[in-house]
Amino acid sequence: MTHAVVPLAFAAAAGRGTISPKLAAAGAVLAMLPDADVIGFRLGIDYADTWGHRGATHALAFSLLVAGVIAAIWREARSIGAYAFLAVAMASHGLLDALTNGGLGPALFWPFSDARVFAPVTPIRVSPIGAGFFSARGAATMASEAVLVWLPCFALAVAGWLIRNRSRSALIG
Repeated sequence: MTHAVVPLAFAAAAGRGTISPKLAAAGAVLAMLPDADVIGFRLGIDYADTWGHRGATHALAFSLLVAGVIAAIWREARSIGAYAFLAVAMASHGLLDALTNGGLGPALFWPFSDARVFAPVTPIRVSPIGAGFFSARGAATMASEAVLVWLPCFALAVAGWLIRNRSRSALIG
């Protein structure tokens, strides 16, 4: 769920007049979508394979492609701003995963490279997959995400709201 917080924070900061609630919801779904690759485990796809967990679905190019397909079929996503929002929303997943401290890094540069990469700093605890999430390790992960993702996203949303309302007050007053 933490991945959904990023586009929702940007949408809240920008305001409904810039990013509609439908577009914000689509961004939240796209931000979580790359982890649907875990179904590959049941299909015999190895974690380290191109289509394994944190593989091609976590790539920046994949985000551009998926946002493009959505823009082609959904009228609300056809502006350059809406397309960019959706692409960035989905790309944020791989970028956040690159900040985690375990597992394989995401294949951010697929299809040009299958290399799994991490950021130079990895302050976010990696989340356990599956039922392991409901453990002490999962709770520690949530605490890490609360401080390093949720709190900055909340600050961004509030800052955007304050800036919009201050500007509105200046126009009225």
